[in-house]
Amino acid sequence: MRLLFLGDVVGRSGRDAVAERLPGLIERHGFDFVVVNGENASHGRGLTEAHFHMLREAGADIVTLGDHAFDQRDTLSYIERETTLIRPINMPEGTPGRGAMFVEGRKGHRVLVVNALGRVFLPPIDDPFRAVEAAVAACPLGEQADAIVVDFHTEATSEIQGMGHFLDGRVSLVVGTHTHIPTADHRILKGGTALMADAGMCGDFDSVIGVDAEEPLNRFLTGIANGRFTPAEGEATLCGVAIETGPRTGLTTKVMPVRIGGVLAQAEPAF
Repeated sequence: MRLLFLGDVVGRSGRDAVAERLPGLIERHGFDFVVVNGENASHGRGLTEAHFHMLREAGADIVTLGDHAFDQRDTLSYIERETTLIRPINMPEGTPGRGAMFVEGRKGHRVLVVNALGRVFLPPIDDPFRAVEAAVAACPLGEQADAIVVDFHTEATSEIQGMGHFLDGRVSLVVGTHTHIPTADHRILKGGTALMADAGMCGDFDSVIGVDAEEPLNRFLTGIANGRFTPAEGEATLCGVAIETGPRTGLTTKVMPVRIGGVLAQAEPAF
């Protein structure tokens, strides 16, 4: 089975890149399942219903969120009826939506996708490790699930790597989102789980993590906010990770970075 994960979609530039490039990427490499993190897709903060449907129409089977999950107010209502949109599983009890979803892919593959929010350098929240473990235990890899993907949305690469080792042999992929910077540590752990500390972003890298550089630079230099952060609107790079899994175990046999378009060095999966 071939799966594609795309990192945080940032603003109009990121949305346009996904709409323009994702369908061709799926066709060229025969991806069976696609997960896209959309938590910065709408004006850099959150995800409106219209933009959610845009990502779905481009080819996303599941859309994940993060710490900005409810920055767009309409998310509070539409997330309840959209079964292919998930928010972090370790948000407080009673939070609208769901943190994991078990769905069928294009060719009948059964895939569990789990979204979790980290605790290092982020506001206090419930334990992500135990929350993810419970979801995975309820739908074991190689038994009920043909593949399991965990989007761990956090600041610290150490926390993401810890989650990878914690779940090694029990899930197909643990991938970090949130920092918007693609890491070069994509690998398969001893137990067969693929790990990448951060998938990067689908956005304009001629920026400060997807934002026009002027206001972040002003705050670095003066410590005073002079305006809002505005998503950069130059050509975006589509960033993420691609994996191939074994037919019986659901564990990963190949893992490759994805960087297409924009200013970064290009990398297409070699399937």
